[in-house]
Amino acid sequence: MPQYLMYSVGDDSVPTPPPTPELMAEMGRFAEDAVKAGVLLATGGFAPSASEIRLTLTDGGDYTVLDGPYTEAKELIGGWALVECRDADEAVAWAKRFLGIAGPGETRIRQVFGPGVVAGPPARG
Repeated sequence: MPQYLMYSVGDDSVPTPPPTPELMAEMGRFAEDAVKAGVLLATGGFAPSASEIRLTLTDGGDYTVLDGPYTEAKELIGGWALVECRDADEAVAWAKRFLGIAGPGETRIRQVFGPGVVAGPPARG
């Protein structure tokens, strides 16, 4: 079955308040449902972007390491989930359910390719 990485995107310049206990409880129930359904494989969140390290390899073979924060940063990836779904439509349905709990925002979904998986257009139901 195809796997998808879902990740939440926000504005790095806008501080977000910590989640309420009620929101955390509802998100916990959602995660339990996703695990029971065999959909949720892994999930996590990212540290603030100020702790990010960027590594670049040039054509000449030189490495550059830059420590954050970065003034040009516009988007913040807050959290992510690796899911296994029948197709992209099912992944979208789970992402809609997540956003319905989390509230207004944007979640992006990308199919993950690995050994034995051929890249192609997203599988749609």
